Amino acid sequence: MTFQIAYHTDAGIKKKTNQDALLMKTAKTAKGKIGLFIVCDGMGGLSYGEMASATVIKGMSDWFDNVLPEIYFSEEMLSSNLADCVKMLNEKIIEYGEASKLKLGTTITALLIVDSKYYLVQVGDSRAYRIGKQLTLLTEDQTLVARELARGNITEEQARKDPRRNILLQCVGATPELSVVISEGEVKNGEVYLLCTDGFYHEITEDEIFEKLRPDTFTNENEMKKTVVQLVELVKERKEVDNISLLVTKVT
Repeated sequence: MTFQIAYHTDAGIKKKTNQDALLMKTAKTAKGKIGLFIVCDGMGGLSYGEMASATVIKGMSDWFDNVLPEIYFSEEMLSSNLADCVKMLNEKIIEYGEASKLKLGTTITALLIVDSKYYLVQVGDSRAYRIGKQLTLLTEDQTLVARELARGNITEEQARKDPRRNILLQCVGATPELSVVISEGEVKNGEVYLLCTDGFYHEITEDEIFEKLRPDTFTNENEMKKTVVQLVELVKERKEVDNISLLVTKVT
């Protein structure tokens, strides 16, 4: 198994700083390549959201280098260790915030691909999609609006325009009680995986995402990169004011 990877991140048309952060790491094993792909959307005044997202990226990168090799052969330990790592980083950010009298935090959507299986980590409202013969959303937004939609209190059209859509139910660094959602699934050759922050998906339709990122639309990383940049520019043209980030991985 190998990966074709492309990404792009942009501060957007309004904000002066980009508090999003991304990670792409791969390694060779006896069974083929493994990969860890992450997007984080930091929040906090000035550069503090950037600090929170960078802290999570650094911590997960260290986990990939130092912990994963020790637990690589245990599927049960992979899931529990991923969750434990995020909870540890949650505590670290909280401690820093309390000591500095700051409020900061970050989302995390992380995709670990090992031996034709994926492990998905979710906290917040960044997203992961799988694209094959169709586009499938693999994560659930942990937002007030998503909860109200699931309960039937608002419609999908109302949810798209609701001014509360950026209110998170949880994020890394906000509260000690963090519920890390871990899901698993099988990976098939030729599939594309998209990770993105909410600045990307608010101003684009799922049909447009599928049409641009279908596995048969590109054969190399250069083509993928051009498509990813074009998608970010499209969202900016539609006046998205948030930071915009997406990371695309095609399994080959």
